[in-house]
Amino acid sequence: MFQNLTEKITSIIGGLGKTGLLRESDIDHALSELRLSLLDADVALSTTKELIERTREFAIQSEVLQSVSPAQQITKYLYDILLDMLGKEGQTLNFSGVAPHVIMLVGLQGSGKTTSTVKLARHIAKQHDKNPLLASLDIYRPAAFEQLKDLAGQENLPCLPKAMMGEMPAQIAKRAINAAKSGGHDVVFLDMAGRNHIDEALMLELAQVKNIAKPSEILLVADAMTGQDAVNIAQNFNDRIELSGIILTRMDGDARGGAALSMHHVTGCPIKFIGTGEKPDALEAFKPERIAGRIVGQGDIVSLVEKAQEQSDSAENEKLAKKIAKGKFDMNDLAGQLQQMRKMGGLSKIMDLLPGAMSKMPMKQLDEKLLKQQEAIIGSMTKNERRNPNILHASRKKRIAMGSGT
Repeated sequence: MFQNLTEKITSIIGGLGKTGLLRESDIDHALSELRLSLLDADVALSTTKELIERTREFAIQSEVLQSVSPAQQITKYLYDILLDMLGKEGQTLNFSGVAPHVIMLVGLQGSGKTTSTVKLARHIAKQHDKNPLLASLDIYRPAAFEQLKDLAGQENLPCLPKAMMGEMPAQIAKRAINAAKSGGHDVVFLDMAGRNHIDEALMLELAQVKNIAKPSEILLVADAMTGQDAVNIAQNFNDRIELSGIILTRMDGDARGGAALSMHHVTGCPIKFIGTGEKPDALEAFKPERIAGRIVGQGDIVSLVEKAQEQSDSAENEKLAKKIAKGKFDMNDLAGQLQQMRKMGGLSKIMDLLPGAMSKMPMKQLDEKLLKQQEAIIGSMTKNERRNPNILHASRKKRIAMGSGT
């Protein structure tokens, strides 16, 4: 996420720090490179233009040019501009008013609406202690209901029974709300149908459901990998049905980051969540200050700590700390640490959250298969060998190597 843009920005600003006192020509050269980097990252032209103009206006001030640390000042100012463009403060879901709260998920086909519906329902059930009901309003795509039911079932989330013959999306929405009221559900998710492109029929259908369901949230699910197309799609949806927020999917595969950087600035609509993988828990609340920090090379230690807390057991950690204090750390402990690292996304994702030069450490280049290989080796040991690694002489090592295929 943002790897290419982060590397280029840190390289450009790092170059300014090597020149001593800056001249205006140094600023212009750096900003010219920055402009190309932003456009190459598929950042919207209007966003790029404003960011460059505001940065230049700040950078050519005499107190910056004559400062002993102009690069640091420019980095801080660039962070402030990015934060402003990303939305300053993260936006939460609206649960005000009388339940059940209705959340509509809209978007084009293939953007990840159904998967995001389940991920978001799981998120609010765990993080906000809600009892959601999921409903598929896609009466056009074959097996759309079965897909939602299957994914929801894996997370023990209830689904509205399949649409009856001839039942239209607005009628399904009404049935879902009534079922939520009678079943004690405080949130209803409406997984809307998509199209290959925006057309009048789609917008009329969304408007009808909106009028009947009176949703507290209308969230657009957009694919970050499509770059500026995602921004244009968001603008069109927002103009017609007034979005309350955006979920950007496939952010883990988007090394450029143009859609995320342009989305709020162009549409005025906040990004509320980002999809960071295929697993059910791979959905994160969008935190502008953390994203801005990552883009300018400051890393995201807070997210790293949160990931570690989510995947760790405090009682187990305390037990491990006591063992280490006594000088004891066996192969069982090592296996537990390796599994925890893999649950956090592996070495590469952990390193991406570290600031500056730390994220470029050789450890990042390690193949993630090595973690699984280490676990396989430990798994091929006997219980006694895992508890007492000192007994691992040559013949035991040979047996373990054969058993683990290493």
